Amino acid sequence: MSRTERNIRLLVAYDGTDFSGWQRQDSAKGRTVQGVLEAALARLHKRPVNLSAAGRTDAGVHAAGQVANFYTDIKNMAAERFVPALNSLLPQDLRVLAAQETSSEFHARFAAQSRTYRYYIIGERHALPHELRYALQLWRRPRVECLNSYARCLRGELDCSVFALSKDPSHSRNRYFFGALFFVERDTLVFEITANAFLWKMVRSIVGTLLYCEEHDVSPDAFRALLASGERKQAGPTVPPHGLFLWNVAY
Repeated sequence: MSRTERNIRLLVAYDGTDFSGWQRQDSAKGRTVQGVLEAALARLHKRPVNLSAAGRTDAGVHAAGQVANFYTDIKNMAAERFVPALNSLLPQDLRVLAAQETSSEFHARFAAQSRTYRYYIIGERHALPHELRYALQLWRRPRVECLNSYARCLRGELDCSVFALSKDPSHSRNRYFFGALFFVERDTLVFEITANAFLWKMVRSIVGTLLYCEEHDVSPDAFRALLASGERKQAGPTVPPHGLFLWNVAY
């Protein structure tokens, strides 16, 4: 970045159904959130613009509070004007919610202190057609208090190897959890979890494991033993991406 460039922080939301995840990739592999946003920024700037984000959501995962930043040499535009300018160039499944000028040192990924995800589950009724894009249809009514007896174990620094997929590239599988909770919102079950960072597909692995343990009456002590085992084969299945939202990023 040159000294004359400004650092702009964006708050972004998207319906991930038709995106191949956040990260820019070969166009032959599908459209990505980063790729579409950078194309809009390039049209505004008449040159390529690189965008950094707080996290790389997978294909099919949504976001209500993704944070990203870029550097601009446009001097005669107030930061908040990037919202309508970008939205006029973006498809309807991707929206910029807010924009503000920030310090030159701010980096959306490295400055983040925690990320919060939510996973939505419909289990007591038939989901409406549009809901099937944003929630898992479970076909049974899980016991919330039982699920929360496991969720309370997800606190503090933990070795998350049991939730790690074999292709995860992370050097360390330790993550710090600030809390996890199941709650009912109207007639939908919501799982919310906050940690400093997450492994690849980790939230979906956690949700699948907690649902599996609840369905099979696993005790909280047995769940803690499962956590300590570090063996992925001891965990439950990975749930589909369409119920997952990157909900918030804290700085």
